[in-house]
Amino acid sequence: MTLATGKVGIICCSGEDFAEGTISRVATRLVLEKLRPDQTVTLCLPLFLAGGEDERAFARVFPTIAVDGCSKKCAEAGTKKYSGKPVATILVSEVMKKYPHLKVKSREKLAPQEMELATKVAEEIAKEVDEILCRTAKK
Repeated sequence: MTLATGKVGIICCSGEDFAEGTISRVATRLVLEKLRPDQTVTLCLPLFLAGGEDERAFARVFPTIAVDGCSKKCAEAGTKKYSGKPVATILVSEVMKKYPHLKVKSREKLAPQEMELATKVAEEIAKEVDEILCRTAKK
């Protein structure tokens, strides 16, 4: 594994039972591809849980954000168990409370309202990335 400085890992929900899982994955992609492409990398939760040592090593060395779709918090729990506590956890349902007009219904094809929610979650993730990198730069 090649490790680069100044990166934040994002490990997101892989659950497909709830639409919020889809929102967590779309939001993560938005951060990786549009909002903070040079500052973030994704960690694969299924590989992480199955024993992927590269994924686990990254989360031990670099700050990692867990993005969870539901209260089970599988991304957070897996990261804690195998690599240490994530620097931050973003729970889609908590973000949804700030925007009660945005409803989530589909797990497959997101409507404009659901994409707006994914964007709001992505903005929360990007804010955490900025705060983490700012703190790290001060050390």
